[in-house]
Amino acid sequence: MADSARGGADERRIVVGLSGSLGSLAALHHAVAEARRTDAEVLAVLCWVPPGDELGYRRTPCPPVITAGRDAAVARLRQALDEAFARRYAGVRLRCQAVRGEAGHTLVRCADRPGDLLVLGAGRERGRLARLVRPSVTAYCVRHAACPVLTVPRPPLQRDLEALERHGRGLRAPAAPN
Repeated sequence: MADSARGGADERRIVVGLSGSLGSLAALHHAVAEARRTDAEVLAVLCWVPPGDELGYRRTPCPPVITAGRDAAVARLRQALDEAFARRYAGVRLRCQAVRGEAGHTLVRCADRPGDLLVLGAGRERGRLARLVRPSVTAYCVRHAACPVLTVPRPPLQRDLEALERHGRGLRAPAAPN
């Protein structure tokens, strides 16, 4: 993308990965606070891949599937922003994009200017097998980004919910009275 389409190359920008999770919402709030402090623009990026992943789509291309995937990503992005700011003005210059691609690679590609800062939520704790099957986006970005990467710790509520899930005490609806 040309600098004229993205703003000046020397303009300070904070790129934040957004998924709608509690961790990504915490990262968004941290990015906005940093943008207020430094008068930077915030670029909130929600990454998405077609159902069945890119490989499945390449085998059987179907434009309506891409359109539906993109529309769903845009809806998730809007919902995450509504949840983060309660439909109020964030108080900073905020641009949002739903970008097709694997999260780590796409976020590194988006945070490509000198002076960019990439802000990510720490994500949830995962076991060894889960990390093998689906590597950490945060770890990928830290290894490959050309700019500084700031990882925001999981919020206490997220840690508490994960602990409940680990101990088999997930949030369940109460039993109906007989």
